Amino acid sequence: MNILLSFGVILLAGFLAAKVLRRVKFPAVTAYLLLGILIGPGVLNIASEQIINASGLISNIVLGIIAFGLGQNFSRQNFSRIGKSIIWISLLEASGAWAGVFFASFFLLKQPLYLSLLFGAIASATAPAATVMIIREYRARGVFTNTLLGVVALDDAWSLIIFSVSLTLAKALRYPLTEGFFLPKIFLSAFSEIGGAFALGASIAMAFSYFSRFVKTEADLLIYTLGFVLLTTGMAVYLHFPVLLANIFLGVVLVNIRKENIRFFEVFRRVDSPLYLFFFVLAGVHLEINLLGKVGLIGVAYFGFRIAGKLLGASLGGYLSRAPKLVKKYLGFGLIPQAGVALGLALIAKVEFSPLGGIVFTTIMVTTIIYEIIGPFFTKFALSKAGEIEEKRLADSV
Repeated sequence: MNILLSFGVILLAGFLAAKVLRRVKFPAVTAYLLLGILIGPGVLNIASEQIINASGLISNIVLGIIAFGLGQNFSRQNFSRIGKSIIWISLLEASGAWAGVFFASFFLLKQPLYLSLLFGAIASATAPAATVMIIREYRARGVFTNTLLGVVALDDAWSLIIFSVSLTLAKALRYPLTEGFFLPKIFLSAFSEIGGAFALGASIAMAFSYFSRFVKTEADLLIYTLGFVLLTTGMAVYLHFPVLLANIFLGVVLVNIRKENIRFFEVFRRVDSPLYLFFFVLAGVHLEINLLGKVGLIGVAYFGFRIAGKLLGASLGGYLSRAPKLVKKYLGFGLIPQAGVALGLALIAKVEFSPLGGIVFTTIMVTTIIYEIIGPFFTKFALSKAGEIEEKRLADSV
């Protein structure tokens, strides 16, 4: 099967799988993952080598677009609008999940330090789509709902930053330059990469903004924006800088140069659906069935300590920002789902840290499917306890 035929089959099969599984309330992401597992080497083994080799390219493009889009959340206007509660809660729930999973992996399960950093960093991510879907389905509204929406909007941005820093440290720990002056060289290597990503993203953002006056039409907008995101991604790969951070910095600097630059962040919504489909199907293809037996305690610890970290972090953030009582008590339950960004980060870990990276990826794949199934129930529970679900909608769901 040639690569064009493979792409066509994947698009149509993914479309049909999502339609079928939607009837039993499964999200599209789960359908794409299961399709990937089905056609991958562990089951039917019909995914061509060309398709598998293309996954690195597609992954970089999709994650570059996601990271760029999340950068807009760090605009001055956004921070002044959303208030301190959302900033505190989002930062501490993401950090709480990182700390909880890192503690369990390193101190309880005695996993290597670099592997524990990766597990913790991936744990910080939340899937906003599942949360937003439940809010829309039950027409929830109020202070609690608005706070929850603000937190999930910022969460993935924080998680990409946490992961990029953790990945850089993990690489330095896994592949130390020399034995002498070990810690100083680790931190020098890590922060030089982070500084390089900032310099790259910021400098391209300034060129992006300066030449944007030549963008006149909607077609120009898409071509121009995609060109700069791909330029940033490609330069980051070439210079060995963190791709995610470079694109986040591109977005952050761009949105803070001029308010009018916000128009560049909406343009991908018309073309990102097929890219996301390919991304998740190919993520499923990469699942190593033979590693499922090794998930065991790691998977259980990741699953439990991530939830605990989210709940405690959200509660602490609410307490420090003097949020309403119901927000402090229940908001963390709306942050359980995990999908797209976490899988992308796990795929990076798999590529960078073979063969142990395969265990990270398999663990995240398995727990993601579970989180996507149970997450909406936790979100509904939180909204119900906050009293922000329409009574009729709640009665109809019972």
